[in-house]
Amino acid sequence: MKLKNKIALALGVVLVAFTTNAQKSVFQKEEFKQWAQTPPMGWNSWDCYGSTVEEHEVKANADYMVKKLKKSGWEYIVVDIRWFVENDKAGGYNQKDPRYVMDQYGRYLPALNRFPSAKDGQGFKPLSDYIHKKGLKFGIHIMRGIPKKAVEEKLPIKGANGITADQIYTTALQCQWLKDNYTILADKPGAQEYYDSLFELYAQWGVDFIKIDDLSRPYHEAEINLIRKAIDKCGRKIVLSTSPGETPISAAEHVSSHANMWRMVDDVWDTWPHITHLMDVAQKWYPHIAPGTWPDCDMIPLGRISLRGERGEDRMSRLTKDEQYTLITFFNIFKSPLFFGGDLPSNDAFTLSLLTNKEVLKMHRESTDVKQLFQKDGKVAVTSKNPKDGSIYLALFNISDKNDEKVSVSLSDLGIKNADVTNMWTGKKVGSVSNEISASLAAHSSVLYKLKAKK
Repeated sequence: MKLKNKIALALGVVLVAFTTNAQKSVFQKEEFKQWAQTPPMGWNSWDCYGSTVEEHEVKANADYMVKKLKKSGWEYIVVDIRWFVENDKAGGYNQKDPRYVMDQYGRYLPALNRFPSAKDGQGFKPLSDYIHKKGLKFGIHIMRGIPKKAVEEKLPIKGANGITADQIYTTALQCQWLKDNYTILADKPGAQEYYDSLFELYAQWGVDFIKIDDLSRPYHEAEINLIRKAIDKCGRKIVLSTSPGETPISAAEHVSSHANMWRMVDDVWDTWPHITHLMDVAQKWYPHIAPGTWPDCDMIPLGRISLRGERGEDRMSRLTKDEQYTLITFFNIFKSPLFFGGDLPSNDAFTLSLLTNKEVLKMHRESTDVKQLFQKDGKVAVTSKNPKDGSIYLALFNISDKNDEKVSVSLSDLGIKNADVTNMWTGKKVGSVSNEISASLAAHSSVLYKLKAKK
């Protein structure tokens, strides 16, 4: 073979290899979006148990989900913050002398006094198996960064050729409200290997979902990049939730390219100002609602919360029934991930009804083109469409303190002239409307309609 031909052949092989690797890289970058084509739905232990949830409580909530919610699409069971601390107390964090549990590589392990099935180095695998056998999925919460204890003890990082924890950290930008960890310096040798080792372990445990705190405010792009790469390497489809808000809108392109869901605000509790603040902040996020990547409204603070929670005493949600309908209607039409924060076995019939309405959940699952029509003078209108059956959805809200407020939308704004209207929460037919649809709403109340266009 002539030299010229050999060179051409070699260049061709290199070009094909480069193109294949580039295509593979793009595919891997986007593949995670396939893991949450509809907004994830599940239960999270934070609102009811804070940092003190125990294994038997997690199992009780999983058992309830199987019995009452699984058929409606609910599937994730998530153990929230500080499952690796033996001596946390109800009502806040035990910042004085926490007893951490971790392995020789600086990776937190479940506290055995709270999760006894983790004995003999099994970690969360037995609990994960219990949940998977019920047809559900298992998730955990962690804080970004590397444990202070690992740094202090100069623990080795698995797979990093002798690099130790004290070589990859900085005290800069340490989380201000929970100081278990230090920031990881993303450009240091060993930084990627540490996150790789975490997700190698979580994949072995059977983790399907991970909520990672202190990533969004301020926005930690470098650590999010490390996390995304580690998940993609671990060989398991792990949904990534970044927390808490407010995620800056300037990071919208990056976060939607690296996470499946991200918090728009800080914690949403059972007070009316939390709801109105959420609806206000959400206005800028409508264009970023897309399959696989979802702006997140936070946990749903309904039912029985704060059994041993962070804020307030053991109680049923303080929101009125009208306010609860408003909250759950907004979460659904916005297509937020739905993570219930109350203790599921303590649910009453009303709370359960908010979580199992077939038409509302169909909208949440199938709707597209979500947009706000207006938010002014205490009145809000949000709409979306169902491409499968042609339905148009419309949520009207009176978020003011005034009663009997008329909230109106021109049908032309919905692209139709006449429609048959059904109240989605009650299932009752409202009748036919032309030109305009409106509702007289009490303070803090809402209505959710399904419209079928008429020729």
